[in-house]
Amino acid sequence: MESINKVSAQHLQRMAYLYIRQSTLRQMVENVESTKRQYALRQRAIALGWSDEQVRVIDCDLGESGASTNREGFKTLVSEVSLGRVGIVMGLEVSRLARNSSDWHRLLEICAYSSTLILDEEGIYNPAHFNDRLLLGPKGTMSEAELHIIKARLFGGMLNKAKRGELYMRPPVGYVYDQHRKMVRDPDKRVQDAVRLFFETFQRVGSASGIASAFRTQGIPFPRRMYSGPQKGEMLFAPLTRNRAHQILHNPRYSGAYAFGIRQQFRKGLEQEIHTKFVAQDQWKALIKDSHFGYISWEQYAGNLVKLAENSTDIAGHRRCPPREGPALLQGLGICGLCGRKFSVRYHSWRGKTASPDYVCQLVDGQKRCQHIPGDSIDILIGKLLVERMKTSTIEIALSVQNELISQFEATDRIHYQHVENAKYEMNSAKRRYMAIDPTNRLVADELESDWNHKIRAYRDSHENYSRRKAEDHAHITEEQRKRVMELASNFAALWHSTATEDKDRKRMVRLLLSDVTLTKGDSDIKIQIRFIGGATEEHNIPRPRSACEEMKHSPDVITEIDRLMNHHTDGEAAEILNQSGFLTGPGKQFDGRRINVIRRAYRIASRRDR
Repeated sequence: MESINKVSAQHLQRMAYLYIRQSTLRQMVENVESTKRQYALRQRAIALGWSDEQVRVIDCDLGESGASTNREGFKTLVSEVSLGRVGIVMGLEVSRLARNSSDWHRLLEICAYSSTLILDEEGIYNPAHFNDRLLLGPKGTMSEAELHIIKARLFGGMLNKAKRGELYMRPPVGYVYDQHRKMVRDPDKRVQDAVRLFFETFQRVGSASGIASAFRTQGIPFPRRMYSGPQKGEMLFAPLTRNRAHQILHNPRYSGAYAFGIRQQFRKGLEQEIHTKFVAQDQWKALIKDSHFGYISWEQYAGNLVKLAENSTDIAGHRRCPPREGPALLQGLGICGLCGRKFSVRYHSWRGKTASPDYVCQLVDGQKRCQHIPGDSIDILIGKLLVERMKTSTIEIALSVQNELISQFEATDRIHYQHVENAKYEMNSAKRRYMAIDPTNRLVADELESDWNHKIRAYRDSHENYSRRKAEDHAHITEEQRKRVMELASNFAALWHSTATEDKDRKRMVRLLLSDVTLTKGDSDIKIQIRFIGGATEEHNIPRPRSACEEMKHSPDVITEIDRLMNHHTDGEAAEILNQSGFLTGPGKQFDGRRINVIRRAYRIASRRDR
């Protein structure tokens, strides 16, 4: 009776809103009884005095979690309540309306302001009354806490199984589960060889972008298993992307380790979009090494992560960025001898000459430069040093280059041929299906014949592409090519100074020999401390390059000679004598009368007439 007394004529003049929600689509299919109970609340509103036309049902949030902030139905309900059009809001329980305190208490505030009642399975509440509102507040808190407890229980069970290595996780490409739920290699040889070639290519190019570029250049597709859609469970081959290469390199399961919690989700921005990032190894929830077959070792996996970290373009720290465009040989390797920070590279050109590198150490706030060192003479020294070092191992280099070319060709050829074999198998399977059907059943025979023709065309195209690519690859490793490799390896200086050698390749050569180079600019020279791969060090000093102002300045001998000639000669006569004696101006040009006049005025030298 007390609940009925809360319903006044003012409430009955407004609309009655019934809010219906289920958290997931699976609950809508399996928990049918709960949905029926929610729709049955419509009769409660009619029994309290609302007509059937006044009861409006909001069920567009079926399949949405109550913790979500993007529920369109809930937004509509709140807007209608705030406009004073709602007399009562009905829900089976508080958790159906909201599972977070912010949404729940905001709804209570608006209902209290607009004198709107709230009804659940237990009774009717008026948020404008203190006692009812005091009861509704803990109900909303308990609803949110219930969701937290459910999640904590589920996650605790998952974590406990993960620590034992028994939690089922979707296997990465290259692995499948056997009948004993143990992860083993994918039996498809195409998949195995593609994964092996992936890691071999990374050892050669050293970056995720380089892997994707190499696979695209060689026309090698990368496998990907579909877990949804009409092709669910099938293995498809598509071009390799940079993001996918990053994911594979960060995945420790390729090293034979069982890991859980290597990635973490977080929300970002006003839209609260979910983003994923990789976390440090000490933050992983579980790690079991050597739990299954690995395509690479754990040490190789750790080394790959170090290379990826060095490829970062963050020059503020001590990271080596990958080789890029530009002639600066110490890009990513130069270290400031004063503060220990990485040098950034700047380029400048003067009087139409090619771009010259400058190594700049600048603080984070950009207010002060620590060092600014011209890089031409430094790069020349590094180039000479590299050429001298490589003379002692030319034969080994030639053999390793030839072996790498041969192994690359064999790996790519094997993968391409496997795709041809698979196309042939599918063609023969289509033929067997067509031959086994009754020819008089044209409805089925026509479809199978069309599929057979399609498989024949796919096999022919695959075989033609394989033959063409094989011929092109053979052209790259002919006997003449091997002789050229031997010549280049034995004459490394010609290869280093060749115009056909790109700047990126020169930088890769430098990184095979040097670990880092520390530069310190003094008053008259530049101190260069070189650390080689393996720990050996060398120290060199080169003269400090003159500034542009110093290069333009005339030598003291020229000024002294002009002062002496002014005792007996005019400006024009002095210019002729200086040219005959081999003197030149600061910029390296010959003298004339006008230039002598300018020099006299600048250095306050009296003319012949004044004297």
